[in-house]
Amino acid sequence: MASTNAQIAEFENWLLKKKGLQFSSYEELWSWSAHNVADFWESVWKYFDMESPTPYRTVLENQEMLKAKWFPGAQANYVQRMFKYANENHEAGHPAIVFQNENMDSPQETSWPELERQVGAFATYLRSLGVKPGDRVCALVSNTPQAITAFLGCASIGAIWSACSIEMGAAGVLDRFRQIEPTVLIAANGYTFAGEKIDRTDTVIQILESLPTVKSFILLSQLGTPDLSSFRIERKNLDYHHFEQAIAAKSSTKPLWLPFEHPMWIVFSSGTTGLPKPIVHSHGGVMIEALKFGAFHNNLQPSFRASDRYHWYSNPNWIIWNLQICVLMCGTTICIYDGSPNGRKEKVDWGTLWKFAAKTKATYFGAGAAFYGACEKMGLIPGDVADLSSIKTIGSTGSPLAENSYDWIWSNLPKVNGKNIWIHNFAGGTDFAGCFWGGLPTIPLVKGEMQVRCLGAAVYAYGEPDSNGVGKPLTEEVGELVCTEPMPSMPLYFWNDPSGSRYFESYFSIYRHADGRPIWRHGDWLKITKTGSGIIFGRSDTTINRSGIRMGTGELYRAVESAAEVLDSLVIDFEYLGRESYMPLFVVLKPGLTLDDALKNKLKDLIKKNLTPKHVPSEILQVPAVPRTLSGKKMELPIKKILMGEAPAKVLNRDAMSNPSSVAWFEDFAKQRDLGART
Repeated sequence: MASTNAQIAEFENWLLKKKGLQFSSYEELWSWSAHNVADFWESVWKYFDMESPTPYRTVLENQEMLKAKWFPGAQANYVQRMFKYANENHEAGHPAIVFQNENMDSPQETSWPELERQVGAFATYLRSLGVKPGDRVCALVSNTPQAITAFLGCASIGAIWSACSIEMGAAGVLDRFRQIEPTVLIAANGYTFAGEKIDRTDTVIQILESLPTVKSFILLSQLGTPDLSSFRIERKNLDYHHFEQAIAAKSSTKPLWLPFEHPMWIVFSSGTTGLPKPIVHSHGGVMIEALKFGAFHNNLQPSFRASDRYHWYSNPNWIIWNLQICVLMCGTTICIYDGSPNGRKEKVDWGTLWKFAAKTKATYFGAGAAFYGACEKMGLIPGDVADLSSIKTIGSTGSPLAENSYDWIWSNLPKVNGKNIWIHNFAGGTDFAGCFWGGLPTIPLVKGEMQVRCLGAAVYAYGEPDSNGVGKPLTEEVGELVCTEPMPSMPLYFWNDPSGSRYFESYFSIYRHADGRPIWRHGDWLKITKTGSGIIFGRSDTTINRSGIRMGTGELYRAVESAAEVLDSLVIDFEYLGRESYMPLFVVLKPGLTLDDALKNKLKDLIKKNLTPKHVPSEILQVPAVPRTLSGKKMELPIKKILMGEAPAKVLNRDAMSNPSSVAWFEDFAKQRDLGART
C-alpha cells in the first residue's frame, strides 16, 4: 500500500513478516489499529524495540478509558530512550539541537554527547537538592537548549516537569504552579523579542514569593549574568543556584527505570476561563505515542540515515514545544528559534523563520496555520529570501489550514523530486499529548483536508447522543469529534482531582458506548469524508446556529480569511430564543486598510459562495486584533461572554493571552451595544 521510501512501509512489512497481517489500503490498516488497540500498541512496542528490565504482564488492563492501565509491570524512562541513536548520529556529524535567538548572528549546535552530559549533570544536581521521583519541578523559560536540558534532567530522575513561557504574566503562572506545589523553580531573568530586551526579574520575584513550597531556585541567565542576590526574598529555607553551575556537575546520573505510567509532566489547558486544568501524562504513554506519530505520520528518521532536521516555531506554553522535544527520540535533529517570527518592531521581516530554516538546513518546517496565512497576506515569497531546497515537509496545526495557504505553499516552495512539497496538516491536543488526525506522504492530499486518522486512534464524528448517551458515527456530515477506545498517551489524571470528577466532566460526560463505557469527547466539530479524510470546523462550544443550521466557526474563517485584505477574524453568534439572532463578524485588516462598503460586500459574497446566505453576518466591524490564547487559539467563548455583559475578569485570564490588550476594544463594544439585555 505505502511507497517503499516511507517509514510506514517498513512498519507494514514488519506486520506482514511478524504477524502475517496484510492490508490493501491505509484505511484497512487504521481500522485494525483502532479496533484492536492492545494488539496494535504491542506491535508498536516491539517494532521500536522498546526496552524494559521487567516484562509487562499484559498490554492493556481494562478497556474502559477511565480505568485503562497500559503495560503494567513494564518500566520505562523517556530520557533513556532519547539517546538510542546518539552514537550513530554523532559519528555521522549530526547534532542533537541547532539553536538561534535574536541576539545571535548564526545558529549554534549542541552535540548528542554534550546534551547527554548536560542532562546527566543537571539530574545529579537536582538530586543533590533533594529532588525525588514525584516531586514537581516548575520552569519559567523560553525556547532554548537550556530549557530542554532542564526538562530532560528532571524526567531522568522521575521528577514531574511543568513549564510556562517566560513572557507569561505572574497571575497566569501562579494559577498553574500553585495547583501543583513545586519544590524547585527554574526561571530565566528575561528574554528578547522583536529586538526589545525584556527584564523579568520583578515577575520572577513575585512568583517566588507566592510559591511557599519552593525550596530551591535555579536562575537561567538570558539577559547577561545577574547577581543571584537580586532575586532574594524574605523567606527562610530557600536556596539559590545558577543553571550554569548546575550543568557543570562532574558526575552524571543515568536515567532511572520507572513504572510505564509514572507521571512525567503536567501540562495545562489554555486557562482563558477559570483555573487551567493540570493534565498529567506518563513517561511510557508519551514515549510510545511520540514514536508512532514521529515515524509513521511525520515520516521522520534518525538523522544519520536521512539527514532529517525538524523545526517547529513554538514556546513552552504550547504542547508543540513538548512534542518538538519528542522528535529527539526518533533520532532526528531539532532546530529551535527563540524570538519574534517576523523580525524587529522597527523592521518587520516575515522571512525570519524561513531564513533560519535555510541556515539550519531544516527538512521539516512547522508553524501554526495562521503563520502561513499571514506570510501570504504580507506578500512574502519565501524562496526569494532564502534557499529552502532542504525542506521536504511543511507542517501545520493549531487551527485548520486554509485552502489558499496550500496553493501559496506549493507556489512558493521548491518541489521535492518534481512534486509539490508534502503538507502535513494535523490535529490533536494538549489534552492527550498526541494527535487524532495526521498525514501520510504516500497517499493523495486534498486541500483543506487532513489526510488520515492516526494509527491507534479510534476517531469518529458522532451525531447527537440519545437519552443513554449513545451517538452514531456520521460520514460526510459534521458531528462531534470523539475517540471511542483508549490510547496510552491519554491523561493519567488531573492533578489534585482525587475523585476524578474534573477529568470525567472535561471529556466523558456526554457520550457512552452501548455497554455504558464512557467515550472521549474532544470538543471539536468534525466531518469525515467518504474517502476517510477529515475536516475540523472549530470548537463545538462556539457553534454558529443560523436558522437551525449548525456550523463550526472554522468554515466561516476559511471563507473570510481567503480575502487578501483580511489578516484575522472572529465571529460570535448570539442565538436568542424567540427573537432574531445577531451575529457580528470582527476582522483585522492589513496595515493601512480601512473597512469600507466595498470590502464588506466582498466578504459577504465570499460567505454566500462558500457557506450559505443564512451565514452572512449581521454586521462586519474592523478591530485592531483578535484575542488569542498563548497557544494561538481564538478566544471565541470568552469574548462572547464579555459581549453579553460578563465581567472580563470572570471569563478570561489576561496572563494566559498572547495579546491581552486586544480585549479592550471588545469591552468598549459591549458597553455601547448592551447585548446582554437581549438574553
